[in-house]
Amino acid sequence: MPEERVETGVPGFDKLIEGGLVKGSINLVAGNAGTGKTILGMQYIWNGLQKGENGVYVTLEQRPDDILRDVARFGWDFSKYAAAGRFRLESMIASDISSVTTRIVESVKKTNATRFALDSLTIATMGWKERPEESFQLRSKAFDMLNTLKSLGVTSMIISEVPRSAKDEISKFGFEEFVADSVILLNYMTVGGASRNLQILKMRRTDHGKKIYPFEITENGLMVRSLSV
Repeated sequence: MPEERVETGVPGFDKLIEGGLVKGSINLVAGNAGTGKTILGMQYIWNGLQKGENGVYVTLEQRPDDILRDVARFGWDFSKYAAAGRFRLESMIASDISSVTTRIVESVKKTNATRFALDSLTIATMGWKERPEESFQLRSKAFDMLNTLKSLGVTSMIISEVPRSAKDEISKFGFEEFVADSVILLNYMTVGGASRNLQILKMRRTDHGKKIYPFEITENGLMVRSLSV
């Protein structure tokens, strides 16, 4: 039986993933600063609202007003959806990942959301010392967060920051990409002129594109350029 899909609405992207993300899946969006991760997350929520699907976006880093101003240039006005109770843009302090998880559950249930985005898992796990016992505890709490999202049935985009100095690293602990159902890596290249591209490193139960796909940030948001799959 074919998997039920949730369209991201990003031009050129859904055709690379059999029409959309697997419903109820956890999707890790990794990349360094300036690659367009926040735009992708908000575009995913916005396109869901256009289809009658409620959404929650949780930010642990940027001010909500700044995010809304940044995406307004794409013609996305979230205010009427927020007023109708169909959209929530929550700012949370990542002092304790368990409390963040609790608040996420409350927001998703209040909004009756089917789409969710977290910006970012990296910030949610900052501030912890790297002693082995604390690292294990944090891994466990992060794992619990992702499993909680699964139990809610929402289709999630989880943003992860990749340091520019990192080599072959796409998450803080290395387990997140194994727990996630998909890993989408955004790159920003400056050699030979600035350009952005994405790779779908994995997507469970999906015959996804295996190449490196250029994308642009246009006046309407992200757009993946046409390329053979």
